[in-house]
Amino acid sequence: MIISGGKVFSGAGFDARDVYVEGGVFAEEPIGECSPGQTIDASGCWVVPGLIDVHFHGAVGHDFCDADDGGIAAIARYEASQGVTALFPTTMTLPEERLVPIVSSIAEHSGTDDEAAIVGINMEGPFISPGKVGAQNPSYVRGATMEEFERWQEAANGKIKLVDVAPEEPGNLEFIRKAADRVRVSLAHMCADYETAAAAFDAGARHMTHLFNAMPGLHHREPGPIATAADRRDVTCEIIADGVHIAPSMVRLAFSLFPERMILISDSLRACGLGDGTFELGGQLFAVHGNRATIENGSLAGSVSSVMACLRTAVAKMGIPLADAVCAATMTPAKALGIEGERGSIAPGKIADAVVLDGDLQVKHVVLRGKLLF
Repeated sequence: MIISGGKVFSGAGFDARDVYVEGGVFAEEPIGECSPGQTIDASGCWVVPGLIDVHFHGAVGHDFCDADDGGIAAIARYEASQGVTALFPTTMTLPEERLVPIVSSIAEHSGTDDEAAIVGINMEGPFISPGKVGAQNPSYVRGATMEEFERWQEAANGKIKLVDVAPEEPGNLEFIRKAADRVRVSLAHMCADYETAAAAFDAGARHMTHLFNAMPGLHHREPGPIATAADRRDVTCEIIADGVHIAPSMVRLAFSLFPERMILISDSLRACGLGDGTFELGGQLFAVHGNRATIENGSLAGSVSSVMACLRTAVAKMGIPLADAVCAATMTPAKALGIEGERGSIAPGKIADAVVLDGDLQVKHVVLRGKLLF
C-alpha cells in the first residue's frame, strides 16, 4: 500500500512524503508494484498515526463494565471507524466480584479485522478518595491493596497497564511503592496537597488522570498536585478536551505546563456515538444533553466524544497546534504505556495504523494494521 501526496506527521511536525506499507507494518520504501486499489490519494490531507485512547469506558450503547463480548466488539469497531486504533478499556469503582469478570472479559476478547486493538486495561477505581468520587460510586471506594490488585491482574492475564490511586488515603502510598515497578500508577480522584502528591511521585507514580477534574486546582499559595506534576519531568497527564470538561484557556495552559507530556483522552461513556438520553454508568444513571453528560447531582459523568473528536476540538476551538495535539493522542500515550516500539508513530517496522484527515480534520481514510478500513 502507498499513501501518497499527504502531509505526514513526523513527530515534531509534518513532512510532504509518501507512506509505504508492507505486511501490516510501515516500510521505508516500496517493495514492489501497488495495485490501484492499494494506493490512497492523500493530496491536501494530513496523515497521522492511528490514535490511542488510554482512558475511556464505552461507546455506541456499550460499556466495558458490561463484561459482554459483543459489546466490546461493537466499541472496538466504532473506535476504529473514528481513527482510534489502539485502546485501553477503563473500568469503574465496583466491587471485586464484578471487576474480576470485567477485566477477564476484556483480556479474553479476540478482535476482528475491523476492530481497534485492545492493548491494555486501565483501572480507574476503586482506590480513590471518597471526597472526589465524581461519577464513581462511593459505596465501592476502598483502600488499595496489592492482594486485590494481583487478583485483578491474574484475571486480566497481565494486561492491566494503568491503575489509579488517591495517594492521601490510608495505605495507598505503600501500595504505590509496591506496585510502581509492575504497572504505571496514576494519581486520580484525590484531595491530595502538593506534598502528598510529591510523596506519591517519589514512591513511583508517573501519571495523572484527567487533569483538573476530581482533584484540587492550582492556587498561588496552595499549589496542589497539578503543580507537583509540573515540577516532575517524567510525569504524564491526561486531559479531556471535549469542550465541556476544561475551558480552552486551561487546556492551553496545560499544554504549556506539560510540553510533550500531555495525553488527550476521551473518558467517553456508552452514550458516545448516540444522541441525547438517559444511560447507565457504574450502577448510576446519567443524562446526556448535547455534548454534556451529568449524573443526578449535576457532576460531569464523562464525555460523549471520541478522542478524535477531542483532538479536533483542541485544534479548532482551543488553539492547540495540530502537531502538539497529534503527539498527545499518539506518541506520548504510546511512550507512557510502553507500546512505543509498536505504535504511536509512522516509522518503518511499526504497526501500520494510519488516519488520513481532510482540511477540517474529518476522517477520510483509516488504515488498520496495514489494511484499508475505508
